[in-house]
Amino acid sequence: MLPHQERPSLRPGLAADLDSSPESVLLWDRYRLVRQALRLSYVELDIVRRFDGSLTLEDLHQRLHHEFNGQTIPFADLAGLVEKLDEAHFLAGPRFAALLNTPVRAPSCIGCYSGDPHELRNQLKSLFTHPRGAGLPDKPATDNRLTAALLPHIDYARGGLTYTWGFRELFEQTTASLFVIIATSHYSRQRFTLTRQNFQTPLGTVPTDQHFVDELVANYGEGLFDDPVAHLPEHSIELEVVFLQYLFENRRPIRIVPLLVGSFQDCVGRQTDPAEQDNIDRMVSTLRLLERESAEPICYLISGDLAHLGAKFGDRRSLSQDWLAHSRAQDERLLQAAAAGDWAGYYQVIAEERDARRICGFPPTYTTLAVARPASGRVLHYDQFVAANGSESVSFASMAFYH
Repeated sequence: MLPHQERPSLRPGLAADLDSSPESVLLWDRYRLVRQALRLSYVELDIVRRFDGSLTLEDLHQRLHHEFNGQTIPFADLAGLVEKLDEAHFLAGPRFAALLNTPVRAPSCIGCYSGDPHELRNQLKSLFTHPRGAGLPDKPATDNRLTAALLPHIDYARGGLTYTWGFRELFEQTTASLFVIIATSHYSRQRFTLTRQNFQTPLGTVPTDQHFVDELVANYGEGLFDDPVAHLPEHSIELEVVFLQYLFENRRPIRIVPLLVGSFQDCVGRQTDPAEQDNIDRMVSTLRLLERESAEPICYLISGDLAHLGAKFGDRRSLSQDWLAHSRAQDERLLQAAAAGDWAGYYQVIAEERDARRICGFPPTYTTLAVARPASGRVLHYDQFVAANGSESVSFASMAFYH
């Protein structure tokens, strides 16, 4: 038995769900790092819940004998259950660590887009050429007018048309080959999280700029790799990478810097400007320094949506037309502040309403505006998705920011 199996500990991201059989449950990976669920009996699930790393397998065996009123659980069965979990990458240990530490991040959003390269290209083309799409870009950039772009990260089925407006402008208004993607972090409590992994999709693999990452770490300091899981299930960078690949394949090689930004709710709660937080100020200062020292143009991509309303997100009132219209008006205030390059004013709109509309793009947008400091910006496309059953509404936009 391996050392980590002698004191078993479940790794993060697991959940149990009902099985088709009433006698078993399914243990599955919410992070989608492993696609195959593991079928367990209810007794096994009860045992597995105790795998927190605090007890040895022998201690667990004795405790189970006591807690199950003298019912004997053979030690070999307990050891077999541990091995089964480990083989499924559901235990913390070397096998799970190897899954985290591969040099290439595998796609986690197949289903949102086709896994077949030919079908995926056709899917993206159809979004650009849709009557409400931006049209296919046909004028490659000759200068570097664009400094940053705000893009959605909602799934392509709901927000794909809005993506096209931002990406067409990006294609036609920047000559950059280095894209710093500053994206909403949905899975981590860390303020900022980097990865050195290259990003793979059906269209190939986009390299992460290791030199830029080195410089970012050297100037920012420790803590940027404290959550090794954060990037693996995250869609907010991957969905931007797919569009970048589609636009620039066979045109010019591109590199990315994948930076996730966690919640700024502590700032909203205290009603203090995020710039007053040391780690936020340090990140802004570091990125501005690296841009000044860069020998090539850098384009920032903000991956973030706007308001999240409705029962799905915890609201108790129904989605009335008045509420949706008010939310749209508040979105317009946010986007006006962003277009003016006013990151403090952008934050103030959110702070006034205590982020009651859950602006998930708030942290990456604030950060990028403070870094890029655009001279001007404009909204290219805005949309407000409302579910047919009235359970949710999500709004999002594409914006361009210019030097």
